[in-house]
Amino acid sequence: MGAGCRLGVACRELGLSIRTVERWRRVPNGGEDQRRGPKEKPSHALTEAERAEVVRVANEPEYRSCGPKQIVPRLADLGIYIASESSFYRILRQDNLIVPRGACRPRTVIRPEEIIAKGPNELWSWDITYLPAAVKGTFYYLYLFVDVWSRRIMKAEVRATECADAASELIRAAYAEHGVEPDTLRLHSDNGSPMKGGTTLATMQALGIVPSFSRPSVSDDNPYSEALFRTIKYAPAYPRKPFESLEAAWAWVERFVAWYNHEHLHSAIGFVTPDQRHRGADLAVFANRRAVYEAAQQRNPARWSGRTREWDAPAVVPLNPREPETRARASASRRLGAMPATSMAPTEGSRCAPTSHRRQVDEVLAS
Repeated sequence: MGAGCRLGVACRELGLSIRTVERWRRVPNGGEDQRRGPKEKPSHALTEAERAEVVRVANEPEYRSCGPKQIVPRLADLGIYIASESSFYRILRQDNLIVPRGACRPRTVIRPEEIIAKGPNELWSWDITYLPAAVKGTFYYLYLFVDVWSRRIMKAEVRATECADAASELIRAAYAEHGVEPDTLRLHSDNGSPMKGGTTLATMQALGIVPSFSRPSVSDDNPYSEALFRTIKYAPAYPRKPFESLEAAWAWVERFVAWYNHEHLHSAIGFVTPDQRHRGADLAVFANRRAVYEAAQQRNPARWSGRTREWDAPAVVPLNPREPETRARASASRRLGAMPATSMAPTEGSRCAPTSHRRQVDEVLAS
């Protein structure tokens, strides 16, 4: 602050609250810790020899791979008491020994690869969910493929079985139906047996589709499919009773897909339909909305303290982003309309190249 920095900026940089600094300033001695603690050492405190014994026992070959919760009862079974479990923890923590001391090692978690979609048919996500059948305990299986960038359902079908052969067949059908070019599509899924089956992987390899998988038991790695399943099963039109037959389930899913793709205004893509976003028709929708709001602002300028609502959608959509850099870049590409010059730079033929999504809206409005 001596160089002219404001208090709020300095506090954000140091991770402090402004109120904390103001409280320190009110204290005459500058806010030093007033606690003094006990004046004398407790009479029942562990001796230095006992502390050394705790460290020695914890590092013996028999106990070096165990925590205090395992060491203390094992010693009790041998008729030995050195210190309490909390004392073990305190001493080992002070000596920086609350770490794996033997062959035991913490689980290594490898984050999945970050994937960024810049346009349609670059990144799809797919999964399978259960639809209850009339017989209790039996289900139909809904296979669902969604474009991550546009949120459009690319393929949906209800089957009586869950297997790699059905998945392979649907992948081929979706690939041909939407005219996907070889070596341009990544297909993300979880680690279920249909997703990693030999038939499925062979089909993707033959079509030039790059597979991508979530970490085991981590549903957050496949968020777009999971979010879509929630939308399906919490929809007001979702049946309260099980489906009477496979045909009934498939008929309901067809109606839902038509509504979702062509009528549902998706909040994550600027409240346009996934089909409009996928085809690029959302630019004209945004331009029209902006024109409406700008006209309203001109009629009653006192009702706006700044700019009108930012009718726009993200130019890029990340899957498994590296926090916080990717989220910040994706957010900036939406607000500022400027594509970063790093890994998110648009490629030739990309949906958002060479201008930003916001600038494209401006061009449509001007025309």
